[in-house]
Amino acid sequence: HGFAYGKVLYDGRSEYQHIRVLENDVLGRVLVLDGVVQTTEADEFIYHEMMVHVPMFAHGQAKRVLIIGGGDGGILEEVLKHPVERAVMVELDRGVVDVCREHTPSICKNAFEDKRTHLVIGDGARFVAETDERFDVIISDSTDPIGPAEVLFASPYYEACKRCLTPGGVFVAQNGVPFFQGPEITTSKRRLDPLFPDVTFYVAAVPMYFGGVMTLAWASLDPALRQTGEDEIKRRIASLGHRFSYYNAAIHRAAFALPSYIARLAE
Repeated sequence: HGFAYGKVLYDGRSEYQHIRVLENDVLGRVLVLDGVVQTTEADEFIYHEMMVHVPMFAHGQAKRVLIIGGGDGGILEEVLKHPVERAVMVELDRGVVDVCREHTPSICKNAFEDKRTHLVIGDGARFVAETDERFDVIISDSTDPIGPAEVLFASPYYEACKRCLTPGGVFVAQNGVPFFQGPEITTSKRRLDPLFPDVTFYVAAVPMYFGGVMTLAWASLDPALRQTGEDEIKRRIASLGHRFSYYNAAIHRAAFALPSYIARLAE
């Protein structure tokens, strides 16, 4: 599985990782960290819309949102489409933010300039362990559980995220491609189950993530959130006034219908 690229728009190392921005005729600009594709201009809308709008519309009244990771700004940009009062983004690597603001502005747009944005350059695991703030929705947009992101899949991190949620809050996280990273689902389920009354996964098909569908972890303090009906989701979408490229009310409900091989991993 590979793709050709023409221009290399950026190639350098930050304190934490090797960062490259490549250009492809079909995919547009491609962000690559330590040799792993993170996002592309062509398909970023799928991952970012599903990571954000599933928990945000299920909650329905989120005013304070925490994003862990997400240095490209795509998650932040989608969060700010909602009438939130404060969006805190904690990114370990300032280099990723700076490179993406310069080379992939179509993904972050003006999110970093929004007055509701509060950018923290630091360790996400430490932030949730130490902050006194509370959030309605927490979105963990990390790389895979190797290297600097490994702590963002550990039980202490999940416990700290639960502590930071308001009553009825919801936590979602990137959880890998199940066809090749199945044990990550089993491990996350085992670690989240003791902490939250409602734990499951939902899926989205992102073309550039090799292996088919991607799994996103869902953990909520209010089991009723996942049962929000399609008509109510439609109403909430209409009240926002935005047209999405992937997400809609039917997709919201259907995303929780797991293929059997994924459901077995989560048993």
